[in-house]
Amino acid sequence: MSEPDNLSRPDPIVYLDQVAASAPGRAYKRHALELLDLKPGHTVLDIGCGPGTDFAAMAAAVTPNGRVIGVDRDPAMIVEARVRSAGRPLVDIRPGDIHALPLDDGSVDRARTDRVLQHAADPSRVLEEFRRVARPGGRIVMAEPDWDGLLIDSPDPAISRGPTRLITTEIVRNATIGRRLARLCLEAGLSVRSVVTAAPVFQDFDTADQLFGLRRNVARAIDAGHLDGGAREWIEEAGSRPFLATALLFLVTAEAPT
Repeated sequence: MSEPDNLSRPDPIVYLDQVAASAPGRAYKRHALELLDLKPGHTVLDIGCGPGTDFAAMAAAVTPNGRVIGVDRDPAMIVEARVRSAGRPLVDIRPGDIHALPLDDGSVDRARTDRVLQHAADPSRVLEEFRRVARPGGRIVMAEPDWDGLLIDSPDPAISRGPTRLITTEIVRNATIGRRLARLCLEAGLSVRSVVTAAPVFQDFDTADQLFGLRRNVARAIDAGHLDGGAREWIEEAGSRPFLATALLFLVTAEAPT
């Protein structure tokens, strides 16, 4: 049986666009771009580029003779990214596995991940690949969540913990990647330049539901036994009462050896 429309999984491209268009999404993406410190002539690698949401901003920063290379393994994302980057000669989109990047050694100045390593089979291998393809002193900026930091206010804290427990145990492969990033970078032979966090606050339930799938994940948490049926009434009424949620995102900047 399919889920009701309001509980079905969103289209991945639509979801990524919604995150990018939200106020928290715009804020952390702007900060990540600042940390990248792109210069004209740089070659910048978008690891797990998705539909190319941020190609335009990166291409503008490396103009006139730089290059933006996007790598993704999802054919649908590659197709969409190529459509969106049509007419941008600086953008080069390549299908490939981020654990075995289709790039030459020492060929990029900058790289980034944007909520990609949380899903990677082996984040350490991805960081080792960055070190391989980076020029001496090349920089990577990673924006990755730590899903233990998803906090939702409710009269019963046990109810609000249910979606967090579901996400961290059953949905996201590397749910605590945010707090692990600095250590993984050091283990990969990179130097950590900075670690900062963002924890946007959501007081509008519909926005939080759009970004975190609260209705959908409460229903799944009930089915999985993380919550009892009383949580259904709480989530159905959440939009009509005072609401607050927050989530934790790490921005880690690291550099390859010089």
